Amino acid sequence: MIDFRYHLVSIVAVFLALATGLLLGSTTTVQEASQKVVEQNVQVIQRNNDELRAQVTAQGDQLAGEDRFAEMVGPQILADRLKDESVLFVLAPGAEEGMRTGLDAAVKDAGGTVTGWVSLTDKFLSDDQAQAIDQLAEVHKPAELAYPEGADAYVKAGTLLAAMLVTEDAEKAGHEEVGSGSVLQGFRDQGLLTTGGKPGARATLAVVVAPASPFEGDGAEQDNDALVALTVALDRGTRGTVAAGDASSAGTGGFLSALRSSETASSVSSVDAADTASGQVVTVLALNVEMSGRSGHYGTGSDVSGYLPDPLPTVPTTSGEKP
Repeated sequence: MIDFRYHLVSIVAVFLALATGLLLGSTTTVQEASQKVVEQNVQVIQRNNDELRAQVTAQGDQLAGEDRFAEMVGPQILADRLKDESVLFVLAPGAEEGMRTGLDAAVKDAGGTVTGWVSLTDKFLSDDQAQAIDQLAEVHKPAELAYPEGADAYVKAGTLLAAMLVTEDAEKAGHEEVGSGSVLQGFRDQGLLTTGGKPGARATLAVVVAPASPFEGDGAEQDNDALVALTVALDRGTRGTVAAGDASSAGTGGFLSALRSSETASSVSSVDAADTASGQVVTVLALNVEMSGRSGHYGTGSDVSGYLPDPLPTVPTTSGEKP
């Protein structure tokens, strides 16, 4: 037997069905209008996406063409600009090895030689390593070397490494001293750096390769300061030093941004497009400018004088001391 509750549920269901039908019928016009608006918006969005995609593709093709142009013409522009000069590469923790190899090729296109490279490890910038680095710098300091008054651990380390790895005296270039090997071994034993080539052979120029990504966290500023200290020490001990990185290194928190805003911005050059073939050509031109006793900041980031030196530096005829 069917009870009252069954009849009640059935009646409610019938009325709900009728109400739904009436509602749908009365809103058909509204639904059609809404659907039309949605379709129109989708079409606009699709056109915008297609246009942006075409722009990105065109820009990518243009950049690829510019890089290809730089690869083809670069050797002619750079010819003999680093003749009789040698270059040391210092890679910050997290630096891209591919950037170094591209810069290495540009240096050789310019007639220069590469003594070697020093790759700093993450441990070099660890907060708990400052005391150990200070002690290491004191233990290995030659008697004739003086640290700046009030120097912290990284200023001392930079001063020591520069004294062992680079020189502005052409007659001392290419000669590896006993002290250089022991200093490098001391830093290697502590896990603070690795080396390649013959970095102790005293280069006349230096390139510091920035981290691939800006430092983050509470110690980011101190990490950048440590790299700036090392870069400045290398510049003082060579005929010229250039800090090289990509666009991110010139942005907020980046190493090149820190260098450009420091008190030493006028004495060390920088390039924020060194991840491209054209930027690698510019890096060598920046070394050429440094050899003349001047400095500049190049690329597309803030605080640059242009993408490249203007006018172009002259091709040096003989090697000599930095003015």
